[in-house]
Amino acid sequence: MRIETLSEEEAGEALRLRDLRGDPVIGAFRDALPDDEPWTEDDKAAAAEGRADLAAGHTVSLDEALRHSE
Repeated sequence: MRIETLSEEEAGEALRLRDLRGDPVIGAFRDALPDDEPWTEDDKAAAAEGRADLAAGHTVSLDEALRHSE
């Protein structure tokens, strides 16, 4: 893709991502080995419970969750 075809927003995002290349945390995620552990029945049940809570609207905002964690 040629840079001339990018919108202002796309160019800004490209620059932001370029600036993150040297971030050690980003590097750790980028270089991490893939998770190859199989899902257990407990994992599947927990994920299903979470999806059910989400579908039922049992959610809180990030601000509220952070208030409760203090």
